[in-house]
Amino acid sequence: MLRGTAGLAALAVAGSLTAACEVSINHGKSGSGPSSAAAAGPAGPTTAGDPYVPGDGNGGYDVQNYNLKLNITPDASTELTATATITATAREQLGRFNLDLTGLTISSITVDGRPARQQRAGSELEVTPAKELAKGAKFTTVVKYSGTPRTISDPILGTYGWVRTSDGVFIACEPSGAHTWFPANDHPSDKATFDFEVTVPQGLTAIANGEPTTPVTGSEGGGAPGLPGGPGGGPGGGESPGGGAPNGGPSVVPAADRRATTTTTWHVKEPMATYLATVDVGRFAVRTGKTANGKPVITAVDPSVPGVNVDAFAKLNADVIDQWSTLFGPYPFDSAGGLIDNAQVDFALETQTRPVYGAFGLQPTVVAHELSHQWFGDSVSVGRWQDIWLNEGFATYAEWLWGEKSGGPSVQQQFDERYREESAGELWDVPPGNPGRRQMFGRSVYDRGGMTLVALRGRIGEPTFYKLLQTWTKEHKYSTGTTKEFIALANQVSGKKLDAFFEAWLYQRGRPAK
Repeated sequence: MLRGTAGLAALAVAGSLTAACEVSINHGKSGSGPSSAAAAGPAGPTTAGDPYVPGDGNGGYDVQNYNLKLNITPDASTELTATATITATAREQLGRFNLDLTGLTISSITVDGRPARQQRAGSELEVTPAKELAKGAKFTTVVKYSGTPRTISDPILGTYGWVRTSDGVFIACEPSGAHTWFPANDHPSDKATFDFEVTVPQGLTAIANGEPTTPVTGSEGGGAPGLPGGPGGGPGGGESPGGGAPNGGPSVVPAADRRATTTTTWHVKEPMATYLATVDVGRFAVRTGKTANGKPVITAVDPSVPGVNVDAFAKLNADVIDQWSTLFGPYPFDSAGGLIDNAQVDFALETQTRPVYGAFGLQPTVVAHELSHQWFGDSVSVGRWQDIWLNEGFATYAEWLWGEKSGGPSVQQQFDERYREESAGELWDVPPGNPGRRQMFGRSVYDRGGMTLVALRGRIGEPTFYKLLQTWTKEHKYSTGTTKEFIALANQVSGKKLDAFFEAWLYQRGRPAK
């Protein structure tokens, strides 16, 4: 993720754009579900035990798949009516288990087809099935719910989560905003595949993660057919039926005029952390194509965002993916792309396969940053948020690399400029390998994290450095990784003893020696 707190353009000059989406909401309602028989027995843990995100995640089970059937009507009194079907495996004997869910109204819950009891407190949804779940049992929970997810407004981080735009909805949440719009085990240690069935008012387009299994139509009828039949091109852009704002930008279609609907479906084949899930609804110009290596690319742009050419954005996405594939290893997913919306946010997020960007427009180094996350953060995810530098430090290095490739300062110049800041407390007083909850998306994680990789490259040599990165992305593909594991791999690949080097750069306060 990249985020600017004083404006993206100004921070882009100064260096990396840092921070992220952090959720701390407690407005759920307590209650119970339909009267029914209920199991008695042990409960799974009500948290993943990660001190960086207290209360997030749950234990006792492993989610295999989220199937989300979403009816989204922007600007209606109830914007979301949904059914979440969650397939999971019990890791232990369970008489009850918890899901994360904030707000929203539940109409029913079943486990393996039988009504289950519910109890809610804050962002916890406790589910008691009619029959106890045996260790190793595969079970299916179906939650029917509705409401309008609450937009998160933070005095430091700004607005994020379920963000209303003038013509739809923009969804981007890190680290733990997924449970504001669907029930989940909302922690990256439990990744799962996803299926989306999204119904929206006719004239709007829904873009989600993964690959479309039904045609995706852009604002003027052009767009992406379902990928199983092969991607194709088509015109996009302009206004969708229903009229537009006087200046040619999108306008909100009144809910009363939204009786006709369009449904699209999307499949995420590879495991995905919940915070990387997105569904964006609005009017979009849609382009499809392929990278030089043959990966399908789906690109969408809200035509009301000034100064953004959808074809230039599509080409940039393809070019960056091909470049990173030569350096970081084969692209890990079945499709790529990106989406620029007219959302009034100052951040971008590496939502899996298709990063999303706010209305600040098209900035190539930001695109390079987010697309590098497809390797570092999406395919190889953190199992605990303390290790977030493995995402953001690596993406910052990639951002600097693309800047150098584009004629800007070299990666070494980026390093040297920051190293000269001897009194920068936010850089040297915060160890990026364990920055603490308040600084988990601070400058040290991004800049000092990126500098660690530049220093490592100098220590072991460029060929060995890229061999290390490619080995890392191969060995931890579709899984998680820790800093300890990365250090061990660096020692192994380089044949050097690098523990003291990493200790100085990642865990000690103060400016490390070069």
